[in-house]
Amino acid sequence: MTEQRFKTAESPFKSDNTASNMCGFTLMNNQVGVVVAEVMRDKPNVTVTPLPSMIRVDALNRMDVVYDEVSEALGEEPGYFDAAQFEESMSTHYGRMIHEDDRTIMFANPEDAAEYIGFDLTAESR
Repeated sequence: MTEQRFKTAESPFKSDNTASNMCGFTLMNNQVGVVVAEVMRDKPNVTVTPLPSMIRVDALNRMDVVYDEVSEALGEEPGYFDAAQFEESMSTHYGRMIHEDDRTIMFANPEDAAEYIGFDLTAESR
């Protein structure tokens, strides 16, 4: 009796720990989420993907959600849309997220956010 050997095909879902240089968030697919996505659609290096129950917003390296741009698109006065409303519309995110008074900034790499969070990247010798 001869022994048969089978080779398993490489999985397309294998682990890959290389940096993607991407950041992003998902929004609820509601009135506010659609408007935020429309504002983000015209930004450089940003891709918006509408799905049945959510909207994905992905970017290369960095993206800024400027609150007054969203307020204007919603037909509201400047200052209407803020971090709290953004958090309410957002389901999840990946990358480093920094809330400023006038915007939320998403970074793909934590090192790029270091100056915003007061993190010193200088190595210390002991």
